[in-house]
Parts: sequence; structure tokens; C-alpha cells
Amino acid sequence: MGRLFGKDGIRGVAVTELTCELAMQVGRALASVYSRPGEIRMKILIGKDTRSSADTIEAALSAGICSAGADAELLGVVPAPAVAYLIKERKASCGVMITVSNRSSEFCGLKVFSGSGHRMGHDNEEAIERLVLDTPADIMPVPRRRYGSVTHYDAAIEDYIYHVKSCVDAHLNGMRLALDCANGSCCMTARQIFTELGAEIVLMGNRPDGYNINRDCGSTCIDPLMEFVRANECDCGLAFDGGGERCLAVDENGRLIDGDEIIAVCARYMKEKDKLGNNTIVTSTSNNLGLMRFAKANDIYTVSAAANERSMLRKMIEGGFSIGGDPGGHIMFPDDAPSADGQLTGVRLLEALRSTGKPMSELTSGVVRKVPQVMLNVRISPRDREVWKNDRMITSLIDEYEGMLGEDGRVIVREIGKESLIRIMVEGEDFSTINSMAVRIADTIKERCGGV
Repeated sequence: MGRLFGKDGIRGVAVTELTCELAMQVGRALASVYSRPGEIRMKILIGKDTRSSADTIEAALSAGICSAGADAELLGVVPAPAVAYLIKERKASCGVMITVSNRSSEFCGLKVFSGSGHRMGHDNEEAIERLVLDTPADIMPVPRRRYGSVTHYDAAIEDYIYHVKSCVDAHLNGMRLALDCANGSCCMTARQIFTELGAEIVLMGNRPDGYNINRDCGSTCIDPLMEFVRANECDCGLAFDGGGERCLAVDENGRLIDGDEIIAVCARYMKEKDKLGNNTIVTSTSNNLGLMRFAKANDIYTVSAAANERSMLRKMIEGGFSIGGDPGGHIMFPDDAPSADGQLTGVRLLEALRSTGKPMSELTSGVVRKVPQVMLNVRISPRDREVWKNDRMITSLIDEYEGMLGEDGRVIVREIGKESLIRIMVEGEDFSTINSMAVRIADTIKERCGGV
């Protein structure tokens, strides 16, 4: 983790932590880092979600970009994957999405995409951090004859909708579909995408007011959609997050279908159509062991990557793999999109559903048999970050439990984010056993590392 960038970009409390001054400096630094020798005009795309602070941060970011001599092209309120997709289409040097995806309106964030539409690499993140935090004088505006301009690209939504629809061969005629737009970016696109594919749509979470993004709705609060699907007699429901990157589903009976099950259904369908790249699913430590067992039972390989979009996409591109993601619905289809895309995930799932003629409950029933899982977080002293990995009492206990579980379970212990936080995840067939293991590991870490 960097000094500004976490695994999901720059984020913080709007205006007080992610300040206007910081956004302006990041804009200047982006123009510096992504400038090309001999380039006459440089363009950076900016999209935003519906949170109330987005306009303020957009103005500051644009000012920084223009003061450095680059142009800021504003896309307006669009899903984050629309920014990623449009960078190459608009021949931009990079792009920024102002969002914190699934967090409340109190927070704001900057997600930066490179010229390829993929998440910005560590080298460029470090270069921006150096310019902003260590050598700000190197990016201060200097007297010049030309400054950048701010322009608006009004066809961003139409371009993105056309792109998502073109990725699938799905005709949803006769399907009654509930969509939860999380009062976020998908309010601008979801109705049109799924209506034009033929579905009858009923909406919730589609009245953004700047403050209700992700509040009691969306993929992080799925219970209202479960009830909404039953009350409106829908064939199924889809829930997105505020930035449009995640998708979870609900069957006609109101049962949650999480990211593991969506990946399994889509991968099986892709395999049948000979579109599953190298017959492989890319997983992370957060995926349930049941997904790996599903893959094995269906003669599909699995490859593991770190639990973040950048690492997973790199693994997928290098290996020629076509699908990967996590249980929270952050799912990637790199053959069609350079970033995780909730609405693309939704149409992919419905494409698989429609091909079978089955109800969603039957399609997903038993596809992934979940293995019981216990997850605990332990805060440790900052001085023990990384050091705990060499503590024999901790590592011996982990090794012992891994040996006891064998192929029927897993023990994963890792640091999370910028904070001094260790996450313990234990999976196994007997909940009581794995719960005792997780608690014992947590207590040992607390004793050895000043845990809280």
C-alpha cells in the first residue's frame, strides 16, 4: 500500500481528508506522469458518481489538470467501467472516476485508469505520490502561453450502453427484472440497457439525491431487493453498487446469489460455448472453497491471484483467462471490458439464464455448495506489521491447523489495507471446529503482537 493510494485508489472523508487541494495536486501530477514526449495536447477523462461531493472534487481535479496544460474531458455521472472503456475510445491519456464504489456519501475517492483502461500501475502511483507529497514544486503551475480546457462529452452514456449490449447475445423478452441501482451511477444506464435487451423492468434505489448513495440499498445491502423481488413477482433481481462495478443477484424466491455463484454459472455457460479462456477461473483468497470444488467437478481449472482488481486482471491478461472475481460481485470479463463491470456481469448472468429456459432458482441450486467460513479481524501494533509472519508461535499454529483441515479446508491469514489489521479466514466442514481455530489464531496474534 502507498502513502496516498490504497488497493482501490485514493479515498477518504470528502473535502476534509480527500481535500480540494489534494485533488488539484493529483490532477497536476497526472498530467505530468502521463504526458508523452512531443505530445501537443493531452486529454484526461473524468467521470463521477452521484455523491454530493463529486462536483466539488471534479472542479478541483479539473483545475489541476488544466493548470498543467492538459485538457479535462468531463463525462458527467457515469458508471466507473464507462470511464475505463471510453479512455481508448476517446484517445485519452488516462481517466479518473470520482467514486468510492460501495461506501456512503460521507466519503469520496479517486480511481485512476491508465491509457489502456486498466487500473493504474504501482510505478505511476508511486510517481504521483512523490510529486504530491515530496516534490510538489515540480508540479506547480508555471507561466505558459496555453492552459488546458474543460470540455464535456455528452455521448458517454450512449456509448457505454451500446458497448455493454454488444458484449452479449441475450434476448430477455418476457422476463420481469428488478434492478437496484444503489442510488448511484447505474441510475443513468441500467433501465435502458436491460429494457433494450427486452426485459420488463421495475426499479429501486433509483432516486439519487447526493446523500443516499448506497444507503439501505445496492449490493452492500441486499435484503431490500430480496423483498422487492418477491413483492413485485419478478423472475430475478440484480443489485449494483454506487460506482457500477459490482453485481449481486436474487432469484425469484428472494434468495441471494453471490459472486461465487455468478462466476460459477457464467463460467459453466462460457465453457459450453467454448469461450472460457484456457478453461480457467481466476479466484482470490476471498472466494469460498465451494467455488474451487465446483470448478474441479466441472473440469475447470482455477488460478489464484491477490484479492484486488489490478492483480486479478494482470493474472487474467497474462494467462489468457476470461473470468474472475470475488464473492462480493466484483467480477471481471477482460475479453470485453478493461475493468470490473456490474452491468456487464448482470447481462452475462441473464444470458446464461435465458439459454437454459430454467428459473434462476433452478439454475443456481447447488451449483456452489458453500463451505462454512469464519472470518476475524485483529488490529496489531504498527511495529509488528509484516514482522508477525516470522513469529514461530503464530506460524506453527497456522501450519498445525492447515494440516488438520487438509483438503477439506483452508487457513488464510494476511494483512489488510493500509491499517495495521490482520484478517484471519478459516474454512472447513465443521463450523464449531473452524470457529475455535480462528479464535485461537486471533488470540495468539493479540498476545504476540499487541493486538486490540
